[in-house]
Amino acid sequence: MTILIFFIILGVLVFVHELGHFLAAKKAGVKVDEFGFGYPPRAYRIGEKWGTVFTLNWIPFGGFVKIFGENYEEEAGEEHSLPQQKSFIQVSKKWQATILAAGVVFNILFAWFLFSFGFLIGLPTSVDNSMGAEVKNPALTIIDIVPSSPAQVSGLKAGDKIMGISYASNEVLQDLEPDAVSDFINKSSGEVLFEIDRGGKTLNFEILPDAEIVEGKKIIGINMDIVGTLSLPIHKAIYEGGKTTFNIMHLTVSGISNLIKDAVQGDADMSNIAGPVGIVGLVGDASRLGFAYLLTFTALISINLAIINLVPFPALDGGRILFVIIEGIIKRPINPKFAMIANTVGFALLIALMLFITYRDILRLF
Repeated sequence: MTILIFFIILGVLVFVHELGHFLAAKKAGVKVDEFGFGYPPRAYRIGEKWGTVFTLNWIPFGGFVKIFGENYEEEAGEEHSLPQQKSFIQVSKKWQATILAAGVVFNILFAWFLFSFGFLIGLPTSVDNSMGAEVKNPALTIIDIVPSSPAQVSGLKAGDKIMGISYASNEVLQDLEPDAVSDFINKSSGEVLFEIDRGGKTLNFEILPDAEIVEGKKIIGINMDIVGTLSLPIHKAIYEGGKTTFNIMHLTVSGISNLIKDAVQGDADMSNIAGPVGIVGLVGDASRLGFAYLLTFTALISINLAIINLVPFPALDGGRILFVIIEGIIKRPINPKFAMIANTVGFALLIALMLFITYRDILRLF
């Protein structure tokens, strides 16, 4: 079931992204030869509409629109175009950049829609960030876990709700507040017992606090907050959805920039980067926590997809936009052979990186 949900999410996000390219190209009068779900080789020809062939392909991790002239083909002859349809290279540089950026814009707008819809039906929100609105069913919730900490080793996950905490001596903590729980853990002389609600299922954990992670204090390695469900009227939901989208975009850009900077310096930490296999696991965690968490996770992936595609690297939208900008500056086309080789090499490197990350994801399973 988790794998099915993953492919549904991936399919929706790819469709939204490629739909942006498709609609922008059609608006500019540019011919779109193919709208493909997944990467070639082709598995099935769905049909043809508006001069575009729609296909399903064997490699499921992605999708594409084949815009005529985008890869510097020769201008279309009579047999390649419909009346009033143009090659990509025949339209202005502004239109070219717009077509290339449209997928990113659609992914961001889709994330905004998901967050807004989430706030409308109810999203997990910290009581401290409730904007004065009523937060329903507040509970002490784990929002982050320190890697390799006792909490992670024991199996606690972000999103778990702490319903009870006690010592083996049967002493029970009555005040389930973050500071009180931290103090209770610090004063323990042995294992601490946790009663956890994970997606409606009750789980019990026995965790021995560690005094070496933070000097002079026993911890299990969790960050906590009082989280409940926040529902807003439609106008506020749209506003908060947009604000949340912008804030996450800022954090994503900062994170990717730091990762690239560290990679150039040889200090990049790849341990927290997930590929398709890792994302399947995250989809499973989100779906078990409930629809609102899955909705939020999908919006986060949509934003990440948008920002990564803007990186000025060959084969990504950002790399193609960079070529358009360069052509606008030098007032002539880039050498087609150079552009095609750069995009081919860039695509091969991206596939290699995906395979490497997938390999690391698989190793984590064992």
